[in-house]
Amino acid sequence: MKTLTKASWLALITASTIFTAPAFSRPMTAQDLATMKRVGAPAVSPDEKWTAFGVTETDPQSYERSTAIYLLDLTKPSAVPVRIADKPDASEHSPAFSADGTRLYYLSDASKSEQLWHVAINSEGQSGEPVQASDLKADIIGFKLSPTGGEIAIWGDIAKNCPTFGCDKTNGGDGNRALPGPGTGREYDELFVRHWSSWETPGIYSRIFAFDLKNGQLSGNGTAVDGDLLGDSPSKPFGGGEEIAWSAKGEGLAYALRVADRNEPKSTNLDIYGTSITRAEPKPMPGNSKATDNLPAFSPDNQWFAWAAMERPGYESDRMVVKLLSKNDNEPRVLTGDWDRSVSSIAWAADSKALIVTAQEILDHPAFRVDIADGKVTRLTEGGSVSNITPLKDGSMIYTMSSLQSPPEIYRRAANGTVTQLTNINGEELAEIDDVTVQRFNFKGAGGDQVWGQIIKPTGATGKLPMAFLVHGGPQGSFGNGWSTRWNPKVMAAQGYAVVTVDFHGSTGYGQAFTDSINQDWGGKPLEDLKLGYEAALNTDDQIDGTRSCALGASYGGYMMNWISSQWPDQFDCIINHAGVFDLRSMALSTEELWFDQWDHGGPWTTRPNPEKWNPVNHIDKWKTPTLVIHGEKDFRIPYTQSLMAFTALQENNVPSKLLIFPDENHWVLKGKNSIQWHNAVFDWMAKWTQE
Repeated sequence: MKTLTKASWLALITASTIFTAPAFSRPMTAQDLATMKRVGAPAVSPDEKWTAFGVTETDPQSYERSTAIYLLDLTKPSAVPVRIADKPDASEHSPAFSADGTRLYYLSDASKSEQLWHVAINSEGQSGEPVQASDLKADIIGFKLSPTGGEIAIWGDIAKNCPTFGCDKTNGGDGNRALPGPGTGREYDELFVRHWSSWETPGIYSRIFAFDLKNGQLSGNGTAVDGDLLGDSPSKPFGGGEEIAWSAKGEGLAYALRVADRNEPKSTNLDIYGTSITRAEPKPMPGNSKATDNLPAFSPDNQWFAWAAMERPGYESDRMVVKLLSKNDNEPRVLTGDWDRSVSSIAWAADSKALIVTAQEILDHPAFRVDIADGKVTRLTEGGSVSNITPLKDGSMIYTMSSLQSPPEIYRRAANGTVTQLTNINGEELAEIDDVTVQRFNFKGAGGDQVWGQIIKPTGATGKLPMAFLVHGGPQGSFGNGWSTRWNPKVMAAQGYAVVTVDFHGSTGYGQAFTDSINQDWGGKPLEDLKLGYEAALNTDDQIDGTRSCALGASYGGYMMNWISSQWPDQFDCIINHAGVFDLRSMALSTEELWFDQWDHGGPWTTRPNPEKWNPVNHIDKWKTPTLVIHGEKDFRIPYTQSLMAFTALQENNVPSKLLIFPDENHWVLKGKNSIQWHNAVFDWMAKWTQE
């Protein structure tokens, strides 16, 4: 898979070229979505001459994926990315520059294990051949270099009773208390039993080790920084390097961790711990709340420590406010308490006078500057979804940005606000594909509140278009102006539909009260908003054919499909339900992270008020809309039996229905071939019931 075709290689080395649109373009396909290249987070060299980033490619026949690293000269406006650090039949990813800029470190499986490598960098780019920098017994999942260059933090899944980064089973290193033998049975005496998409192995955690770096090589056995703490750092299943921070002088490390005990499935209480590398005795950082504390960040001048914190325990979608702690103080200051947005990333400006953060803001996910002197917030970017920000010394910043039209690319915003697109990795592919038109609309929703939505259509389409009515998951989320490799409005519109999305009560980017309003009201205000949004879309765009429509949703959106089936049964010609909650009772007793279910519905099943009020299973006698049901067997957040029950109910009611189960997928469909099958099934079902 690693060997590129000539065509794909040429496309990448000309990635910064502005392509001229071909004489004839075409609608986007599921194949396009599955095989478009994926740009990773950019790393910037200390002298700010280079940025390095990963590009993941998907083979169009086998759909196997492989990642390579590219280097781009930031000092030359006409520069194109150059592939570096390449080894045959291997993937290289997660680049980071050494403190002096002479080496680029990265992870690679070239040795048949995920290990640390580096390649020399000079003024012309790569110099010499890649060098393996570690040979540890366990796979490295991630790493973070110290600012001074003498140390490195690495993390991976390591048994707690293992003093080094990986141990043999002969000395207890597997930590596998779940297999007592002599049979294959696993035994547990507390939760978690399983998490997200895998069964838990008691005794094994995501753990951070600090190593010295000498002549570019890991030195010694390293030091575990978790001390007596028991838990995952970075947190599982989605935590990464954003949960770990070196102090500016490299003498200490801060990291987020949630204590692992029988209460962990109900806990959102991540705390930030600090430890010196020499002593490795972690202590809670001053100012931790009883809820989530995360995204630690030391200022470049070593005078400040910033992080983001929630207030309410047990609620994953509480507002993340920025807290600030001076070097000589034990009481933090809440910096963004008056800004009603939830921060999702933090980076320090080079002069240590401001933070650059991102947050959801009415269908966009922009970057903002937050002055540490007074908490003043200034929006820095316009439409689109921004991530992976690196502020530079001249006041500019490097970042990735996507939109409904295109996947992430790398951009630079100058101090004066001028924005330059630095890469165009998918430019050749996108030049062949029709754009879509995107129109935002708003209306008075439940309680008279303003609610926003979008209409996405094929550009230049004529005649009436059937509606694809998409309902986002979360439920605390948004169908905003960003690219998705799974639920992608552009590829759905390309099939000849007007795609309508509505950010109903519970969505993010509209203030915390709006997000909170879905609590214990899953089937109430959101459904009212969806009904009003449906009519508002028809009133906004008379090209939409309101007599032909299909509703689609996943996760909470799938719950809403089950709810719509009984509470709005005459509106849609078809329904597509991916991983939707069917029975709130069985969901409450079979999901893994219990806080998710218990917060939204008012506690454990046995004590919550009105537990059956919004339960779809109680209304299946009203179901009559043809429905496609989809799920992954490895989904432990919403177990696949929820979809089996929904399909059984449809079949027993003689409702036209189909079930698609993926044995190798979790809550999401991630594999290329499966993505093609998913889209084929979805598009066939929509066409069958919405064609004239």
